[in-house]
Amino acid sequence: MHFTLRQLHVFVTIAQHQNVSRAAEVLAMSQSACSSALKDLEQQYDAPLFERIGKRLQTNELGQRLRPMAKALLDQAAELELALKQHKEVAQLKLGATLTIGNYLAVELIQKFITQYHGSATLKVANTHDVVESLLNFDLDLGLIEGEIHHPDLQILPWQNDELVCFCHPDHPLANKETLSDKDLINATWILREEGSGTRQTFDRALHGLLPDLNVLLELQHTEAIKRAVKGGLGIACLSRISLEEAFAHKTLVPLNVPHRDFSRMLYVVVHKQKYRSTGITQWLNMCNLAP
Repeated sequence: MHFTLRQLHVFVTIAQHQNVSRAAEVLAMSQSACSSALKDLEQQYDAPLFERIGKRLQTNELGQRLRPMAKALLDQAAELELALKQHKEVAQLKLGATLTIGNYLAVELIQKFITQYHGSATLKVANTHDVVESLLNFDLDLGLIEGEIHHPDLQILPWQNDELVCFCHPDHPLANKETLSDKDLINATWILREEGSGTRQTFDRALHGLLPDLNVLLELQHTEAIKRAVKGGLGIACLSRISLEEAFAHKTLVPLNVPHRDFSRMLYVVVHKQKYRSTGITQWLNMCNLAP
C-alpha cells in the first residue's frame, strides 16, 4: 500500500471544500504541504482526481468514485484510534435534523443514545434541503428528516408517522367552526413554513388545487416564530402536531379540523449508501428499530 491516511485526508478535505487553501486551513497545514500531499497521491498512481477550474478544484469522475471509499477508510481509522485510546468501541455521531425533529425530538433521542451506548453526538438543525446536501457531502453521518426525498446515493428509511395540524388563536373567527371547507382555507390568511422545508412540502401536497388561491401573509423558517405570529392574531398556520401539543394543552392555540385534506406524513432516517457503517451509526439505527 503506497498511499497514506494523510494523503487521503487531504484528498477528502479538498473534495469537500473545492479549494486547497481552505482545506489546508481546516487541516492546520501549510498550503504548499496540502498541495504536495495531493500531488504525490495523484502522481503515485498517475490518476488525476480533480478538474482545475481557476482557484477551484472539482472532483473528476475518478475522484467522485473514490471519495466515498476514501472517506469510509478515514472513518474506520478514526474509530480504530478511539477504540485504541479508550479500550472500547465508542459511539460517536454527527447528526442532522430538520427543524421540527431537531427542536422537539432530537435532544431526547440523543440523551437516550448517550445513556444507552455511552457515546457522543453533535446536532445540526436545518431544513430538509440543507440536511440532504450535508449528507451528500459526507458532513453528516445520519439525517433525521420530515420531507420526502429521492436520491440514488441516499438510503431513506421510514422511521415514524407524523401529521400536520392546522391551528389558530382561540379568538380567531374560525376557532369555533366544527370543520373547515376549502372556501374557509382560501379566505384565511396563512403563516407558513418556508419553501424547501419538509413541513411546507406536506402542506403543499395536502392543499393541492388550492395553492394558487391561498393568501400567504408570511413565510417563516422557525416553528416558534409561526406560533407567535398566530398567537398575535396575524392568521392561521399548519405545523406538526409534535410542535403544538403544549400549546393545545394550555389552550393558547386551538386545532382546526380539515378532515377532507390529508396532512399525514412519514419521518425518515437517511444515510449515504456509501457511508461507512460505524459503531455509532449501527447503534443509532438499532435504537430507532431500523435495520443497519
